[in-house]
Amino acid sequence: MKKTILFTAIITTLLYGESTALAYPDGELGKIVKLGEDIINNTDTHPLTKEFVNNKLKCVSCHLAGEDNHPGSAKNIGTFVGIAAKFPLYIKREQAVETLQDRIDNCFIRSMDGTRPIIDSEASIAMLTYITWLSTGAKIDLNSRTNHSSDFANVVKKFTAIQQKATNKNYKSGQIIYTNQCAACHGENGEGVADFPPLWGKDKKGNWLSYNAGAGMSKLDKSAAWIQSNMPMGAGNSLSDQESADVALFINTHERAEFDLKEKLTHIKNMGYYNSKVLKEKDTVESNFKHLGLDLKKITGK
Repeated sequence: MKKTILFTAIITTLLYGESTALAYPDGELGKIVKLGEDIINNTDTHPLTKEFVNNKLKCVSCHLAGEDNHPGSAKNIGTFVGIAAKFPLYIKREQAVETLQDRIDNCFIRSMDGTRPIIDSEASIAMLTYITWLSTGAKIDLNSRTNHSSDFANVVKKFTAIQQKATNKNYKSGQIIYTNQCAACHGENGEGVADFPPLWGKDKKGNWLSYNAGAGMSKLDKSAAWIQSNMPMGAGNSLSDQESADVALFINTHERAEFDLKEKLTHIKNMGYYNSKVLKEKDTVESNFKHLGLDLKKITGK
């Protein structure tokens, strides 16, 4: 067990860098760093971003705080530490080389099921500045063979192969894992508990609670990679590959908002250039399963 823990710690350090205690910058820069941190902790309720969020998620819902309590500082998949040194970065989804600000703003139309903040607005710059601050000391590395994106892609590739073999048996296994290890924090019906984020469904008024079908977490392989690295809270990497795949499968069988990129882009005409060569994309719960050769109805048995 000790050897396993040591090995995990070494791999985590190699992928995501050493943990460092950072001091906020002085003056106006420090104020913007703190503003960005506040927004990332309270994205759905912060005055500068709440109008862009259409569910009950915050950036910190996926980009977890580490021991220093800074959102995004946890050294797992989803970390912000060192990320600023990887950009500009080619993003396959948009088929374009994107800046970190592009990447941040695009989360609002997917994970937040909302609209993009205005490019170079106070909120957008503040989030960018905070994440860049967390990368203090990181060496700039644009080598696509060794950067963070490639590391994540390799883990996702492993889970793609696992999920392509999924059956109703895996769905039922995921349901058991969710009930035993997830429901206490995320609710029996995925509605979220206290400060723990919702994972699917609607509130009593019919508003969507969680990420839409275009978000990375809605993809069976990407969500399995994130879950294994981060969950259960405080016990990341305790689930096996199959357990992580099964619970991700179960979570993502549930109803969530469809994603239509063309519709989302009608809201950003006055919000700056949308840096992408891809201008059409539609995603649903069903299409996310079909993308891996799976039939949602056969998987759920419904």
